[in-house]
Amino acid sequence: MQRAITEATSESITIIATDGRLLHINPAGLNMIEAGGASSVRDVNALDLIAPEDRAEWQTNHARIVRGESRNWEFDIVGLAGTRRRMETHSVPLTLPDGSIAQLAVTRDVSERKQAEEALRELAGSLERQVEERTTELRSGEARMRAIFETNYQYQGLLARDGTVLDANRTSLNGIGADRSEVVGRPFWRTPWFTETPGMAALVRGAVRRVAAGETIRHEIMIKLPIGWRSFDFGMRPVRNEADEIVSIVPEGVDVTERRQAEDALRQSQKLEAMGQLTGGVAHDFNNLLTPIIGSLDMLHRKRSGTERQQRLIEGALQSADRAKMLVQRLLAFARRQPLQPSAVNVSALVRGMAELVGSTTGPQIKVVVVAPDDLPAARADPNQLEMAVLNLSVNARDAMPDGGTLRITASLEQLSGGRSSTKLPPGDYIRLSVADSGIGMDAETAARAIEPFFSTKGIGKGTGLGLSMVHGLASQLQGALTISSTPGVGTNIDLWLPVSREPARSDTRSDPPPAIGHHGSALLIDDEELVRASTAHMLSEIGYDVIEAGSASAALALIDGGFTPDLIVTDHLMPGMSGADLARIVLARFPDMPILIVSGYAEAEDIAPDLPRLTKPFRMLELASAIAIIRPSADTPQRRVSRSSQ
Repeated sequence: MQRAITEATSESITIIATDGRLLHINPAGLNMIEAGGASSVRDVNALDLIAPEDRAEWQTNHARIVRGESRNWEFDIVGLAGTRRRMETHSVPLTLPDGSIAQLAVTRDVSERKQAEEALRELAGSLERQVEERTTELRSGEARMRAIFETNYQYQGLLARDGTVLDANRTSLNGIGADRSEVVGRPFWRTPWFTETPGMAALVRGAVRRVAAGETIRHEIMIKLPIGWRSFDFGMRPVRNEADEIVSIVPEGVDVTERRQAEDALRQSQKLEAMGQLTGGVAHDFNNLLTPIIGSLDMLHRKRSGTERQQRLIEGALQSADRAKMLVQRLLAFARRQPLQPSAVNVSALVRGMAELVGSTTGPQIKVVVVAPDDLPAARADPNQLEMAVLNLSVNARDAMPDGGTLRITASLEQLSGGRSSTKLPPGDYIRLSVADSGIGMDAETAARAIEPFFSTKGIGKGTGLGLSMVHGLASQLQGALTISSTPGVGTNIDLWLPVSREPARSDTRSDPPPAIGHHGSALLIDDEELVRASTAHMLSEIGYDVIEAGSASAALALIDGGFTPDLIVTDHLMPGMSGADLARIVLARFPDMPILIVSGYAEAEDIAPDLPRLTKPFRMLELASAIAIIRPSADTPQRRVSRSSQ
């Protein structure tokens, strides 16, 4: 999201280090400084681009910003091709990952605006003289100034000293959908620019009095116009005649709504990224804690240990552990760090196959309608996670229809062009999976926060607030998107956009045979967590392997270098030093047919080869056995003689 915002905005967004180096500049910024590309400014210092007469002020403001202040000011720049421009910037301090403070600057080219302002000041200063002299030359000049006044993108006007509106330009009139005759002659504070905003009329009336007494004011305000709530950089200044008498007041306003929205979106993106990193780390550690818990409870449950009452307690504990596992998966989905195994998925078949499950989950009061044509191309997705996403969205829809209603699940092929703004996705073909309900709906504020983690409109104990954030994280991780449209009292529509797969979906639906339990040779188990390693070793022994353990990848390589050739390698991924994926690459270079299973709480997709089998922590023995059966289908017949010299 952050990259999409900075690429799309027409304003320059730069990040400037304490020493003035340009750490980041978006395409609009490169345009403004006349640079051919990011590489051409790699060694450019921001101060070198500032006009000589403005450098001292720029250095002072930059120093104040990196000390924690926010600054607004104007200065001239000289581009790499020599063009001089007037710039207006809003700069705030930004904490970098290394802890240093940089300047985050949102800058716009105001050269044309300054020229227009200068022309308007000339018009205001000469207005009284123009009225008195009434000469042909002044009438011609007034016509020229009127053209500038009318075409300026700012909201501008002219007031008498008592605040009566004398004139208003077309931009300001368009903002309230009015003609000049509807505002001229009325007190400024009683015009549609301010009457719809509670308390604003009194503030403007007081400001007019201050300006009529000689003050110049400038504030950022938010007002409600017929076109909606808008943010303005608003100011008023007195106009004096040759005798230095105040004869009129000029109000001016620049609509900065889009700029503020871009800044807010950038801050939100940074906040969510930081939360995702924290959540992913916590979830990974929690998975390591859950692995021996679920493994031990699973063993006790399978062996029917203890009395009947103790078995019920074990089963209850196992169910709670599974719920904790599901919660961690949702956290990892939000953090975009769940270990996905994407493939070509027939979305139509998937949602039709889930119709009965969705119907039983939502209950008899809700009518479930599935519309999924047979000729849809396959989507690039993880089928298991996609099923979970559809089920989560269906449960949310059910909760939004307490008195019953209709739940409609629709799959369709959509072609996005570059102008599609709702998804922020690049142009191309996508499968749109829609889950729509006829429930209570959401207002705009609730819909905007719906994907935030732990945000929920349900009562206490009725939801984790991770359902939508999990689906949003899944979509983002699959290079797709999630969009929400909702109207209170009408219902909500959630669209999950998935990229179309370049490969056809597999039609082979044969179920895998149950894993064989018996003696299968030796297994080398690597995990830096002792409790996780012990639990996994016990499972492997139960399956039928002689287990050799190692606490690190380097220790495992030492065993192999000493002559130990296992029939199977099961390794954790994230470990101090060498990772499990790195270990797998080294081993497969020596033994191309070696069965290797990567076990991880989460893993970035680029770290693990797509064809390398993975198993997500935590897991039960049957899940481990099934994963092994896939990579060692002939485990009943040992394929190599094991050297025991290192045992």
